[in-house]
Amino acid sequence: MNTAELAVGSLCGLVLLGLSTCIGIALYLGYTQAEAMAAYFQNSSSLITVATHKHTGPWGKLQLVGGIASAVTFPCFFLKHGLVSAEDISNFPLPLRRKRVALQWSIVGLIVTQALLVALWDLGLLK
Repeated sequence: MNTAELAVGSLCGLVLLGLSTCIGIALYLGYTQAEAMAAYFQNSSSLITVATHKHTGPWGKLQLVGGIASAVTFPCFFLKHGLVSAEDISNFPLPLRRKRVALQWSIVGLIVTQALLVALWDLGLLK
């Protein structure tokens, strides 16, 4: 294993550590703030509300936080498909929205980074 492969392997490990951290943060938010976050989406689809994820354990909490983070990060998509109402998006508090958007973009960035590192490794450009 040469130095470039070792560096890319180490970066992949760091990305996995970052993804694990983001999942931990999402689980924390799901267990501590799920009811409060879902209360802002009273007029939206049941995909966003806590009722569908109430008794589904950690996976349901991740789906709830991910759904809310996606809805506030990409509101045009969710509005176009009728999954959320514009009133619910505008009533969601700005500090909470910023944190959910940062979490969503962090996860997207880490997944893209991991895919690029694996592609770099698989293409054999490190030899």
